[in-house]
Amino acid sequence: MNGKKVLWRESTRANYWQENEPVETSDKQSNLVLTGEKGRVVEGFGSCFNELGMYAIKHLTEDDRKRVLDSLFAIDGDCQFTLCRLPIGASDYALEWYSHNETDHDYEMEHFSIERDQKYLIPYIREAQKRNPDMKFFASPWSPPTWLKFPKAYNYGTLRWEKKVLEAYAFYFVKFVQAYEKEGIKISQIHIQNEVMADQKFPSCKWTGEQLQEFIRDYLGPAFEKHNLDTEIWLGTINAPEPWQELMTDTTSDYDVYAGLVLSDPDAYKYISGVGYQWAGKHAIQRTAESYPELRYLQTENECGNGKNTWEYAHYVSNLFRHYFINGANGYVYWNAVLEPKGRSTWGWEQNSMITVDPDTKNITFNPEFYVVKHYSHFVKNGAVRIETQGHLTAHALAFQNPDESIVVIVNNPLKKQRELVFESGGKSYQLDLKPESFNTIVLK
Repeated sequence: MNGKKVLWRESTRANYWQENEPVETSDKQSNLVLTGEKGRVVEGFGSCFNELGMYAIKHLTEDDRKRVLDSLFAIDGDCQFTLCRLPIGASDYALEWYSHNETDHDYEMEHFSIERDQKYLIPYIREAQKRNPDMKFFASPWSPPTWLKFPKAYNYGTLRWEKKVLEAYAFYFVKFVQAYEKEGIKISQIHIQNEVMADQKFPSCKWTGEQLQEFIRDYLGPAFEKHNLDTEIWLGTINAPEPWQELMTDTTSDYDVYAGLVLSDPDAYKYISGVGYQWAGKHAIQRTAESYPELRYLQTENECGNGKNTWEYAHYVSNLFRHYFINGANGYVYWNAVLEPKGRSTWGWEQNSMITVDPDTKNITFNPEFYVVKHYSHFVKNGAVRIETQGHLTAHALAFQNPDESIVVIVNNPLKKQRELVFESGGKSYQLDLKPESFNTIVLK
């Protein structure tokens, strides 16, 4: 790294994204060293396209709308997103419940339609595509059409386990991929169900590992083959196990009853390209990645707080980034990039967002988590390889080598006092005084 330029960006509670310069040093012992051992390849960072996000953006003037969208998606913008998610039908951040076919007994999917998506989701996606034509997309349903479920409701319940229902639901996925393809939106991955353990008042549908195994093996995989789809099938999104569930003998939910069970079946495994984990799935990703290192893994939904967008919660989110990447993730996807103040869902709770748009004042607020994401996604490029580190600051650090061989090191100081970082790379050492409760990105070009 001799002769290479060193760049340092710092964010504190009072000042975001400040430019500083580290000091070269030769008389201090390093407390963070790159080992040279390499981990997984980065496939991207992104967020989810939800109706309430576009609804908030539409409050803005054309210039302000451009500012927000550029900050998220432009290839030379702040976050430079490359891998984003969209719902199949209503998510819990839709304006109301809907699916793409609510015509009872339409097992041939003759009434399948994405017309509803033309109002909010597709325009939102097109704005991203304008700014990054190479954007990749993955999709998952929160609930099947109600007539395919028992009870017949968009929330709670399960898929009716009947052959004609399973065939129809597999075809529903085929029709979705084909319909979006016609709109110029390539769906790279299908994740079968958002939060397979969710039995909630918002759109949801509960699955067992055995059901996922059979549906992929006997219905979805063959349907994609029959219709010559090159869209990948992912085992996601898994929101299990909660630690306490592993201790209860009558409700055991070890990671193996989902990913392990499905992937252990060769006839299901052959259709699966990766596993998506979120929320309590963070307790399982390490074990799955160790058992199936040949597969790819995504963190598919950032844990989203309570709508207060605090600096403290931003530190929690930064810890999630590190947890997922050191335990096998190839990418990280934030939840709602843009919401109105307090981030209220149609179903009644409040969540954080990267950006807040006030519908009354038209003010735009870039929240702390915007900068957390930016500290990673602005400099870590697709194709980057994670590099292991050693030293006393390792628990708060991630390092990557980009395809252009630049090195990116993200180091946080969660303490309420300043902390010294002495960083060694390529035979040179650099000293950085990390401010209290700060986020820091160092780039060696």
